[in-house]
Amino acid sequence: MILKPIKTPKVYEQIVDQISQQIAQSHLKPGDRLPSERELVERFKVSRASIREALSALVMMGLVEVRSGEGTYIRRVNAESVVTPLAWMLVIEKNTDLELYEARKIIEVQTAGLAAERANIDDLKDMSEALEIMRKDLKLHQLSEEADHNFHYAIAKSAHNKILFRLMTTLSDTLKKSLKSNRSKIFEHEDSPLKLLNEHFNIYEAIKNRDVESAQKLMLDHLLGVENNLRKYIVNDSK
Repeated sequence: MILKPIKTPKVYEQIVDQISQQIAQSHLKPGDRLPSERELVERFKVSRASIREALSALVMMGLVEVRSGEGTYIRRVNAESVVTPLAWMLVIEKNTDLELYEARKIIEVQTAGLAAERANIDDLKDMSEALEIMRKDLKLHQLSEEADHNFHYAIAKSAHNKILFRLMTTLSDTLKKSLKSNRSKIFEHEDSPLKLLNEHFNIYEAIKNRDVESAQKLMLDHLLGVENNLRKYIVNDSK
């Protein structure tokens, strides 16, 4: 039996956790001023360095803001403050490509449904332009990585939900970087680029026709196919 030492959370992490809980439970509300550094040192019974480290983490998480000469205040929660901690976690965490794709799959299927309900003329134009670039790249036997990204980006924007949009783009941007080497392998088979283009076109048509159920199903089928290919290559590379 292999046992690992139990790691005690760092002091500043415990401070962050307590303040975050106070915000979550509405004991601290947007616009409220936190006690001064000196007061926090006395209340938590910790060093000033630990307080400063905790405040820096809270600022990075988007939960508080420092106003010069005034103090530290609780920020109003918005899309940025919700997604920023996730973005930092994705940078730090390793070997999460498949988990990332699972999360993206769950979010993007629902986003496609919302896009079918809410997409306007400009949104459809963005999708159509991305598809046209894919067609041109296909004729030149080139990868349509950027156009593919733009197509999914346009769908995320078409849902007109700021939180979903930020979550989608954060997951998509991270995957784009981490899977760059494996992505090209999807195009090794001669029919893969054409198949992917047709899948994207069918999703676009479902969204354009306001067919929510078809948009979700087609998006799920598309992402499952890509995920299965990526899973195969990621597993092989890890051996």
